[in-house]
Amino acid sequence: MAQVFYIHPDNPQPRLLREVVKVLRGGGVMTYPTDSSYAIGCMIGNKEGMDRIRAIRGVDEKHHFTLVCRDLSEIAKYAKVDNKQYRFLKAATPGAYTFILEATREVPRRLQHPKRSTIGLRVPDNAVVQALLAELDEPILSMTLALPGDEQPMNDPQEIRDRTEYCVDLIIDSGHCQLEPTTVIDLSGGTPELIRRGCGDVRALGFEE
Repeated sequence: MAQVFYIHPDNPQPRLLREVVKVLRGGGVMTYPTDSSYAIGCMIGNKEGMDRIRAIRGVDEKHHFTLVCRDLSEIAKYAKVDNKQYRFLKAATPGAYTFILEATREVPRRLQHPKRSTIGLRVPDNAVVQALLAELDEPILSMTLALPGDEQPMNDPQEIRDRTEYCVDLIIDSGHCQLEPTTVIDLSGGTPELIRRGCGDVRALGFEE
């Protein structure tokens, strides 16, 4: 059965964050809040955790993970970013956006799109995630938390506990969050391309409603 940590949404308790990191470094899989819906994640090198997350989500290897990063400098470690892309990212982060970019050699091949060598990255505007990433000192390998058959992502901590406590190792409860997934923008080509409208405001980035 999963451990449940009640972490304050605005002032995350450092002691509990250290315990979360212990679970992740020990190979654990967790559910956690973001600035969109809740997500499910593990550490980058945790291949067994990746397989567990895919099984929980009911998806195959064609469904890609996202690297949840602390800031732009961390994005630049895992993705090739030119000056134009950097300016776009700077205007949009932190926020409820996922960006598709060309991966660097730091990204294992198993995490990249098999044909395009791209990776999804994001920097959430969420105090719990930001504090956790600072304590972890590397990105979280993540997917939106939506179980097989669900039409929407999960945002209710009690429902998450009821439905996932026997298949994950840790549940972070920081109250309700958004119900929508992130807005997805492909920056791997010459022009930003809107792939999915979600929680992030597209007008703020120059796209029309």
